[in-house]
Amino acid sequence: MTANSASAPLKMTPLNAAHRQLGARMVDFGGWDMPVQYSGIVDEHHAVRRAVGLFDVSHMGEIVIRGPQAFDLIDYLTPNAVSKLKPGQAHYSALLYDHGGFVDDILVHKVSDTEFFLCVNASNQDKDFQHILEHKGSFDAEVDFASDRYALIATQGPHAIQTLQKLTAIDLSAIKYYWFADGEIAGIPARLARTGYTGEVGFEAYVAPEHAVALWNAILAAGEEFGIKPAGLGAATRCASKRPWPSTATKSRPPSTRLRPRWAAWSNSRRKILSAARLCGKLRKRARTAC
Repeated sequence: MTANSASAPLKMTPLNAAHRQLGARMVDFGGWDMPVQYSGIVDEHHAVRRAVGLFDVSHMGEIVIRGPQAFDLIDYLTPNAVSKLKPGQAHYSALLYDHGGFVDDILVHKVSDTEFFLCVNASNQDKDFQHILEHKGSFDAEVDFASDRYALIATQGPHAIQTLQKLTAIDLSAIKYYWFADGEIAGIPARLARTGYTGEVGFEAYVAPEHAVALWNAILAAGEEFGIKPAGLGAATRCASKRPWPSTATKSRPPSTRLRPRWAAWSNSRRKILSAARLCGKLRKRARTAC
């Protein structure tokens, strides 16, 4: 670590003061000052599983790709079948290195045939943006680094819909898993996506940073009757550990050199990247057994 990086101030989400007022224990999370817990990790985990929990995930990054060839660029960059997405639909995908290893795992939201909205991991957002620019080539599309224009608040749990429905005219029950809608919540313009990482029913609300505190407080008030609790990174990790999401270390590690030719052969048929990941794991086990 360099002297400059060691002394660099932590980044803060628009909800930093709200977390401190709630008594959150704050930690350095990849250069961000983030809440790890409020009432306790287990208590918050139980709230998400049995009632409803509220997460600040505003450290996540957003990238918008728009233009006549936005679809072609996204289809070129990512392995999942973008052609299957309809406007208002999202899917889980990835940005890949040429050898097939992961740059990052991402969510791709199709706003229209000419606009796609990406949610990327906080620690990788600059790297992801540069990767897209480096591979943009001659595609007629604009790549917009939009992270500074969004805060992201996730409401997760069995009572998430009942909580949020009090605040919006959008019929949330009609939004299917991995679909989204643009509208208002608590009178605030927002993109409401039925996504999340807890395994529970939930929505993620993308709003302008200046509206983050107002929305956070409105959701806490709306969910009070259901036992809503703010939840930190500890509960998020505990919830996610029950789901099949890869860890950052696993998904970011390039394949070992002697396995890259076979990995690349699979990843060139990009629709089979998940099968390639399973194959790579089997090959590693065989290689260790043979040594």
